This record gives sequence, C-alpha cells and structure tokens, in this order.
Amino acid sequence: MQEKLTFKLIVHERHSDFDWMNIDCGVTRVGKVRGFIDGKKLIIYSINIFPEFEGCGYGKETIEMFKATFDTIIADRVRYTATGFWEKMGFKSDNNGKYIWKSRQQWPFAPF
Repeated sequence: MQEKLTFKLIVHERHSDFDWMNIDCGVTRVGKVRGFIDGKKLIIYSINIFPEFEGCGYGKETIEMFKATFDTIIADRVRYTATGFWEKMGFKSDNNGKYIWKSRQQWPFAPF
C-alpha cells in the first residue's frame, strides 16, 4: 500500500519571496514546490518531483491535493514539454505561458 503524500510549508527565509513546500511520502522526500500562496490562490512557479520518483503519480497527486485546498491555481511560465500534464490536470491555457485552474465556485458560467 502506497503511503500518503504530505506537504510541509517551509517558513520564509529572508532571501526568498517564494513559499517553498516539501513533498514527502512517509519519511521520504519525493519533491519540492516553489510557489506563492495568497489566501485561497496558489501560484506555482516550479514543481519538482525528484528523478528517482518520476512516473509514480506524485505530481498528479500533488496537484489533486492542491485543488482540494485552493480555489485558484496558476502554473506560471509552463514549459512547452509540460503543457500536456497541466491540460490533463484540468488547467486551461491563458495563451501567455500560464495554465489556470479554478474551482467550480470560481467559474459560475463554465460548462462543467
């Protein structure tokens, strides 16, 4: 049975304007997220699943957990090679390098 992922927000250090989160599976660190939390909005600047854990579903599970916590998630400056991941996760392109997801409450006129 796969252990549950947990996230730990790292307290701001003076030299960083970002929120850093460790992604852990049990006692094993499987990745990190660099972002910015503003209430119920999360901007993701980078999500890094460590190479030895890629392909295990940790990225997908991380985004699903974020969706349960935030009303709006913005993936900023998405690489061309990663657009398929964000689209599979239900994000929509703004045609300017960002992929955006909003909860159903935030898209009252969206065809869900």
